[in-house]
Amino acid sequence: MMLDAATLDWQALNEAVRDGGREIEIIHCTGERFIGAGASDKKITIHGVPGNALGAYLDGGEIIARENVQDAVGDTMNDGRIVVHGSAGDALGYAMRGGRIFVRGDAGYRTGIHMKQYQEKRPVIVVGGRVGSFLGEYLAGGLIVVLGLGCTDVPAGNFIGTGMHGGEIWLRSLKPPQHLPPQVHLEEADEEMLAAIRPQLEEFSACFDLPMSQLTEGRFYRLTPNAQNPYKRLYVQN
Repeated sequence: MMLDAATLDWQALNEAVRDGGREIEIIHCTGERFIGAGASDKKITIHGVPGNALGAYLDGGEIIARENVQDAVGDTMNDGRIVVHGSAGDALGYAMRGGRIFVRGDAGYRTGIHMKQYQEKRPVIVVGGRVGSFLGEYLAGGLIVVLGLGCTDVPAGNFIGTGMHGGEIWLRSLKPPQHLPPQVHLEEADEEMLAAIRPQLEEFSACFDLPMSQLTEGRFYRLTPNAQNPYKRLYVQN
C-alpha cells in the first residue's frame, strides 16, 4: 500500500497506516508525527523525514526510514525493529523495553535514556556514527553500541552513563572516554568479550550493507554499572 504524506495531515496519515495492510510505503514525508505508533505486525517504509515519536510503543514488525528521523524514535518501544538510513535526533529509544533500533549515521542527546530490561526482553540500540551528551542516562538495562564510524575522537559527548544502574554501553573509540561518573565501570574489550555483541553487529552490517571488518576493527570499550553503585542496589535485582 502506497501513501502520499503530501496529501494527508499527520492524523489522517496515521489512520491510513493503522487501517492499511501489512506492508506500507510512505512517500513525501515531511515531519508527520507518531508514524507506526503501537504497530505490531506491519512493515512500514518511509521516504522523507518523519516527525517525532516514530515507532513509539512499537510492539513488533519493522519500520525503515530511508533518510533522517527526528526526536524520540522508538519511545517506550516494546518489540520489533527500526532501521534508520540517516541520522536521528534526541532521546533515541527513550524508555525502550524491547526490540532493536539501528541508525546508520549519528544520534543526538540522551540516546538510550532510561532503557530497561526484564527477563528475555532486552532492548538494543546500535548507532553507526557518534552520539551527543548524556548517552545511556539512567540506563536500567539493555545494550547500546556506538561504532564511531568516521570519528577521530571519542564518539560520544559528555556525561556518559549518568545515573546508570543496569545494562551495557559499548564504544568503538580510538581512546577511552574521560570524566565518567563514579557509578560507571570502564574496561577495554578483548576479542573474546567482543563476541558478546557480534550478533548485533552482524544485523547492523546486513541492514546497511557494511562489511563486518569495518565494524569490528579498532578498540572497543565496555561500560557497565559499578557493583557498589547505590542506584544499582535500589533498582536492579541480583
